[in-house]
Order: sequence, then C-alpha cells, then structure tokens
Amino acid sequence: MFEYLVYSNRNLAPLSPYLNFDPSYLKSSQPEFIFPEGVSRHRGRFELAFSTIGGMCMIGGAIGGVAGLVQGIKDTSAAGHTGKLRRTQLINYMMKQGAGSANTLGVVAVMYSAFGVGLSWLRDTEDEINTLAAGTATGLLYKSTSGLKSCMKGGAGGLALALAYCAFTSREKLTSWTSN
Repeated sequence: MFEYLVYSNRNLAPLSPYLNFDPSYLKSSQPEFIFPEGVSRHRGRFELAFSTIGGMCMIGGAIGGVAGLVQGIKDTSAAGHTGKLRRTQLINYMMKQGAGSANTLGVVAVMYSAFGVGLSWLRDTEDEINTLAAGTATGLLYKSTSGLKSCMKGGAGGLALALAYCAFTSREKLTSWTSN
C-alpha cells in the first residue's frame, strides 16, 4: 500500500512516507534566524538577554529547590514529622527556597542584561569591556543598599565573575595576545 523507504537518486536520503518529500532538501548550512539586510549575522546582547534571564531563573529555582530539600530533610527529621506532614513540609521548603533563589538570580540577570544592553548601545560596539563593566555595575547595584563596604565587595565579585566569563569565552583572543 505505502512504500515506506524510497531512496532518491541524488544522495540516497529516505523519502518521508507521510509528507512525500525528500528531507535532505531541508538541510541547510545557512543561519536559522531571519536578519534584515545590512545587519550582522549574530544575535546581539538584547536578543541574548531573554535567554540569559530565563536560564538564570531556572538555574536559581533548581539550586534553591535542592537547598530547600536538604534543609527540609534536616528540619523535619529534627521535628519528628512523618508521613504526609513531612512530605508537605518538604514540598513547602523546596518551593519557598526555589522561588527565592530563582527571583534573586533573575533580578541579577535583569540588571546585568540592562547594563550590558545600555553599554553596547552607548558605546556602539560589543566587546569584553561591556561585559566587564556590566558585571561590575551589577555587583555594585545589587549590594548598594548594604553599605559601602558590601557594595565594593559586590562590585569586585561581579568583576571577578565577568573576568572568568571573558577568559572562558575569549580564549583564542587571549592566546593570540599573550603569544605576541
């Protein structure tokens, strides 16, 4: 009735029995994003901000959920809870800690993305200086309500994380720079 495996003469790719076309036509080496003419062929900081913020929220929720589970196990066993009461308490610990951590990392990601996008628009370039400045400014702003000493520690922490990120993503530039 149906011929489930038919090979084309061109490259022996199987035809789809349901759609009646050769799937090898869909394979393309071109980018999968649609860009306006005259625009560079990579996503900018603004486009990447959305995935950064969402990813940080999910990572924060996962880390917070695990931390809440560990704390919940300690507290419920110390309180002597068993059965349904313990299970409910464990879920409460996980959800509360997960939501708090997701919120914290999400806010940090929003601040970092806002600084990064603003700097790239102001400087009209995208380089490591924007990343370092955005990380430092994020740390400074995040800890700004805790006093000057904590604010400076936050800025140093943001700068350290941004330096680690730049060192990881720009290894080729660093090796060519140090070899000259």
